[in-house]
Order: sequence, then structure tokens, then C-alpha cells
Amino acid sequence: MNQHAKRRQASKRQAGHHPAGYFDGPEDWGATQSGAPVAKAPPAARPIHIEPSLIEGPIVFVVDEEAIGQRLDRYLSGQETLRDAHISRTRVQSLIEDGYLSVNGAPFRDASHKVQAGQTFQLDVPAPEPADPLPENIPLVIVYEDEHLLVIDKPAGLVVHPGAGNAHGTLVNALLYHCGDSLSGIGGVKRPGIVHRIDKDTSGLLVVAKNDAAHAGLSLLFADHGRTLSLTRQYIAYIWGAPDRSAGLVDAPIGRHATQREKMAVVPLVRGREAITHFQVKESFGLDRNRRPVASRIECELETGRTHQIRVHMAHLGHPVMGDPVYGAGFRTKLAHLPADVAVAYEALGRQALHAAVLGFTHPISGEELMFESPEPADMARLRTALAQM
Repeated sequence: MNQHAKRRQASKRQAGHHPAGYFDGPEDWGATQSGAPVAKAPPAARPIHIEPSLIEGPIVFVVDEEAIGQRLDRYLSGQETLRDAHISRTRVQSLIEDGYLSVNGAPFRDASHKVQAGQTFQLDVPAPEPADPLPENIPLVIVYEDEHLLVIDKPAGLVVHPGAGNAHGTLVNALLYHCGDSLSGIGGVKRPGIVHRIDKDTSGLLVVAKNDAAHAGLSLLFADHGRTLSLTRQYIAYIWGAPDRSAGLVDAPIGRHATQREKMAVVPLVRGREAITHFQVKESFGLDRNRRPVASRIECELETGRTHQIRVHMAHLGHPVMGDPVYGAGFRTKLAHLPADVAVAYEALGRQALHAAVLGFTHPISGEELMFESPEPADMARLRTALAQM
């Protein structure tokens, strides 16, 4: 039984009466003698190993009798040469549509064609194209880098990927500049492979692939969410109040808000996707007039990776992340009851107090176990200092 399953099983055995999807769980995340959290590697997991491979130029395929009747795109994507190069069926379809497949020197653009024994196809795989986003000289904190991937400590305020309203100044723009020719291409385009994201105003660790092989391996890891493969993602957050239990999990599906489409929300499973967050209270600060903690510092570990997951789940428990302008806006009125230095530190934060502090995974090429830690950024450290004086 893997680490997430053990926590979930123990939590459900001990669950009391809590909001839907909330369970209290064992405090087994580990600590130093001083009480500081430490990252525990997951139990022995099934290793993955993907050989890097890049092909360019013509490849000839001769259909044998066992393949008779297969769709052309399925037949080609199943060939060992393309599988080893991590060229997907979708990529094969694009190459066919763009005229890179030929028969007797003439382009052949019917991806649904049923192949026949003895047919000969030639596929010309072009060199990776330049990415649409432009390289930009944006400073980055590089925690780790090799020829296959790199780990970034992203500052708050940096958008990960270009999009509406964010065509420039993103992490992708910065990576295109930093990596340059070391990018061998993702899906035929010279771009960094983003396999997971953290919100613009969340800080912390992020891993990025440089080539198709690393991208395929990392995608497997993050799709598995650490259930059978080795993946650890831990966050530090400051929340309003304190949960009823010092440790537990939230098991509540997340989907689009019914009326505010820019927001996510806890929804029935038929309208959302499974979302599980483990949490542990590390510190509590102050007492309100009901003798309840004013705020807490918690450690969260993700078992899934939904948009805004920690922010939505903490708000669902009634303890939104401090500074969260979307899911905790109603708690700003509490500032009037806080000491002046806490209010100043809170306002200076200017974002949700959420930081991706630990990232651990199996290197998709070498098989090496990697673990990285990022200290709390200065703005969150100042908030902690102010809260500790309450």
C-alpha cells in the first residue's frame, strides 16, 4: 500500500463529524527534534526509465501482414522507431496532415487509411520549430539543471505559461532565453515541457522538461500523483483560523464554479475531478475572542493536482489561505482585529500565503531519486514573525 493510500485509510477510520470530504489523519509526516518539517521520500516505488531519443530526416516503413487493416496513424505511432523517439499518435497525425508522409515521392495525407501488406511509407521528421513565445532575459533561480530537465524556484508574481493577457514576461519566455539551443523540442517545437504549474501568486519549486523523453517520463509521474511512482509535493500555507484536527485530509472533487467561471469550487464528482489534499498544522498563532487560533501555519501534500486545489480545499474547510483574493476575500475584515504589525505584514504580502516548499521525484532518464527544498520567501517569513508575536 502506497503512502497516500495508508493516510487515506487511516483517516477514514478515525473520521469524526466534519465538513463533506474532510477526514482527520495520522501525524506521520516526520519532523526533526526541533519540530521542523522534513521531507520523507515515498516508499519503494516502481521505477521508470525512458531513453532519450531524437530523430530527424526520412524513415521508411514497410507494412507487414500482421498490421493489415490498421489505421495508418495508429500503425506508424506503434512502430518502435517512433515509440522510442516519444512521437505520439497526435504528432504523427500532424505530420501526415502537413505533408511529411509520402508514398513513391508523393505526399500521402490520409491518416485514417487502412494499411495493406507490402505498402511502403516514408516519413520525414522535421527539426523542431522555434516556439511562438519569444525568449526574454528574465532572471531565474535555477535549483538544478542537466541536459534533460531543470528545477526552478519560481517567485510569486511570475506567470508560468503565456496566455490571454500574459503574452510576455512568463516563465516560458524566461526558459526559452535561459535554455537556448539545449532545448531539443517537445512535440516538434523548441519549447520547455511544462508538466505541472503553480499559480502566478504562489511561489516555489517547479520542474520543467527540455526534451520529449524527459517530458514523457515526468508526465507519467505527475499523472500518477505519487500513488505508484515516486513523487513528493509539499506546500507551506498560512490560513485563517485552525482546522478541528491537527492533521488530516480533504477528499472533495473540484470543478468550475457554477456561476463564477473564473473560480474553482468543491462540486459533485459528476461535475468535477477527484481532489485529495493532506494537511498538518505546524503552528497556530494568537487567540480570538472565542479562544480559537487566529491563524495557522500548515503543511500540505498533494495526492492530486487540480487547479487552485489547496486554496479551494482550505476555503471549503472554512480556513482559507491568508491573502487569497479569490477564495478568502471575505476574511479581510479580520484585519481590523489584528495587531498593527500583523496587518502591515499581511498587506505587504499582496498575495496568497502559499509556497511550494518540497519537490521530489525520480529522474525520468537516469532513475536517480531527487529531492529539493525551498525556504519560505521573505514576505511569508515576515508574516510568520508578526503572527508569532500575537
